[in-house]
Amino acid sequence: MKKHITSWQRSVLICILTVVIVSCAALPINEMPSKNFSHRVKFLVMHFTAIDYQKSIHALVDEGGLSAHYLIPESNDPSYPKDSLEILKLVDEDKRAWHAGNSVWQGRSELNDSSIGIEIVNVPECHFDKEAKTSSEHGENRLCVFPDYDSKQIELLIALSKQILARNPDISPTKVVGHSDIAPSRKNDPGPRFPWFELYQAGIGAWYENTTFESYWQRFNQYQPNIGLVQSALRAYGYNVLETGIRDEQTSNVISAFQMHFLPWQVTGKADSKTAAAVFALLDKYFAKKAKKLMARYIDEQVTESTEPKAVKHGQVDQVFPMQERSTRQLVNDRERFKAYQGRGEIQINSQGAEQADIYVNGQKLNITQPFAPEERYQYSLKRRTKDGTNTLRVENILPEGSELKVTIPSPTLIDTSTSQQNRFARVDALIQQDIHDGFPGAVLLVIKDGEIIKRSAYGDARKYADGGELLPQPQKMRVDTLFDIASNTKMFATNLALMKLASAGKLDVNAPIQHYMPDYRGGGRETRLVRDLLTHTAGYAPQVRFFTPENAAGKSLYSQDSQRTDQLLLNRVPFAMGRNVKAVYSDTDYMLLGMLVERITGMGLDAYVEQQIYQPLGLSNTLFNPLLKGRAKGEFAATEIQGNSRGGRVTFDNMREYVLQGEVHDEKAFYSLGGVAGHAGLFSTVDDLAVLGQLLLNGGGYGKNQIFDEAVLQQFIKPEERDDSYGLGWRRAGRGQSKWHFGPYASAQAYGHTGWTGTVSVIDPKYDLAIFLLTNARHSKVQEDDSGHVEFAGKTFETGKYGSVVSLVYEAVLNGK
Repeated sequence: MKKHITSWQRSVLICILTVVIVSCAALPINEMPSKNFSHRVKFLVMHFTAIDYQKSIHALVDEGGLSAHYLIPESNDPSYPKDSLEILKLVDEDKRAWHAGNSVWQGRSELNDSSIGIEIVNVPECHFDKEAKTSSEHGENRLCVFPDYDSKQIELLIALSKQILARNPDISPTKVVGHSDIAPSRKNDPGPRFPWFELYQAGIGAWYENTTFESYWQRFNQYQPNIGLVQSALRAYGYNVLETGIRDEQTSNVISAFQMHFLPWQVTGKADSKTAAAVFALLDKYFAKKAKKLMARYIDEQVTESTEPKAVKHGQVDQVFPMQERSTRQLVNDRERFKAYQGRGEIQINSQGAEQADIYVNGQKLNITQPFAPEERYQYSLKRRTKDGTNTLRVENILPEGSELKVTIPSPTLIDTSTSQQNRFARVDALIQQDIHDGFPGAVLLVIKDGEIIKRSAYGDARKYADGGELLPQPQKMRVDTLFDIASNTKMFATNLALMKLASAGKLDVNAPIQHYMPDYRGGGRETRLVRDLLTHTAGYAPQVRFFTPENAAGKSLYSQDSQRTDQLLLNRVPFAMGRNVKAVYSDTDYMLLGMLVERITGMGLDAYVEQQIYQPLGLSNTLFNPLLKGRAKGEFAATEIQGNSRGGRVTFDNMREYVLQGEVHDEKAFYSLGGVAGHAGLFSTVDDLAVLGQLLLNGGGYGKNQIFDEAVLQQFIKPEERDDSYGLGWRRAGRGQSKWHFGPYASAQAYGHTGWTGTVSVIDPKYDLAIFLLTNARHSKVQEDDSGHVEFAGKTFETGKYGSVVSLVYEAVLNGK
């Protein structure tokens, strides 16, 4: 019987014949090798397993989450089943093993793609401090005991590494690295006991020449390289570290990793002269051009610091005549303006070879005894020549020709006339005293007008309540020299003053990107944000992030009660709530970042910078951060919240204070998350110290012989923003009356100032040459809850605690003249 082939069978047969024909026919491929190629493998990465052999096999072979190309067991490991050690090959070298993770070396990232990983069984014993608020691979919160490596194990490692290097010629000495080198924030393997120098002697990896190391060390002992230069040198060698100019967490981790590799006898995370010498010795040997360029920078920075001291201006006028920069308009030369008050002021003259000159103040020639003695200094009163406001100075006919005069006119300083003007403020006193009678805790008020303190009074109590909330049998009375937690007035009288000083020195451009000063401020659109955006609260941040508790709207990942961790979160983890320049949203985050910005530019803590560079020169000893840590007593301070930060027992979080706060910053973010020093809160002061800062502002940046910032910079900061004239750069403005609750109805459109959550308010009004400082402890009162569940401090229900009424009555007293 004849068989018939079905259509399906025919189709299968055709497919089989087609495959056979195609497979037998050779493609027309001819080899023509290119000279332009490189090998896939660029790096050799050393690891320790941190677990024994059996657990290592389970992790690297069975589980599927991790792998390496090779595993080298350890002698005397009970879990190892064989008598002699042998190398286990887990992944072929031409395949990708999962050993490096998130990693960077010499500009290449994700090194699993371009490396061979060797895991070595070695088990350190590590513990974290259970009380520590953060964890770090290299921090003081971690204790690790690292064992020596097995000598037989290292013999096998050396033999294997030599073969790998022979097969992969692109692995140069500086590309033989440890896991901690390529991922310093996450890893500390292969640890400080790994024999890097022994491998180097066998021809594997890099090491410095001892004579070069010693030469750099001797030099750096004479002049320590700055931290920014060390960061750049580490980056030039291969480490993924940004130059920030401060010893931040990334830098400590990288330095620790570097020291474990090249200085294993001193793993401190600090950039001392030995560490810098080792980095430069390595660069000298393997990257000579980079070393030469960085050393040129080192020399330049050394010379600049030692030979170019910054000129300090002493007074609002501090000018050499004849002026060096001259206009072709003759009558604009050798003239200056200055601020003074009638019957006050002085002029200082230093002869620099001049014997005589004609000096005019407000068009009147000064009667000065001449000829001047060479190099002598003269001081004269101007009380018969000055007037309130702007005064003129003109210097002519300096002889002999070619000689000069140095003329200095200090800025006005305050005088106290308050005792003779008490009756002017009777209505102000009556309002505050009635509030005190009705239960308001206390206040201090100071007013300055035309360079005079015309009002200074204390009211009520600095502290009324004991811990637990009971009334004290003898309340602590308020004094005019009581120190207050000025809360968000910190933004202006610490951070803004610091920024204005830096801008005057040419060290800050408010229109520059934030990243220009803080390179690690990046990701998520941060690169587009300008310093100005933070100052105007238009960067796009939400009003606040409650770092101090895991129960915050931004999520548990932003929980931090450690200042170093909080800084890192601020730099690249705090999310934007909206786009840049969409609208102004008042945000503490903006000023936390600005406080960090001051620290980056100056290389000093915010508190150290403002206290040493601004307050101390002005003689202000009562304006400071963390006062209890600096020898001040609690009794000197106005108390704030009665039950810590608990809002009358309604709030709780880890480590929360529950006692009466006195001399400790109230703001939770500043206290718990930033160590008491923050750009948005933390400053304490008295009305008299603030009065000096108020007069400093009214003077245009100077007070006495101290010129803190330039008048032009002040005008830049207080100028109204185009879209909202109630804002300047940081400063709140009276504008067109949008903030009457703060400035009252009488403030000029030029008035500026700020408020503070604890109950403080400042008003600076250049039109009237007026400043008002009302400091209260409104929050030192019971917490009330209405029927709708709204919680409020009793002190904030009084007119004194609402600011505007007191400010209005002060203006009336000043403008009405009685």
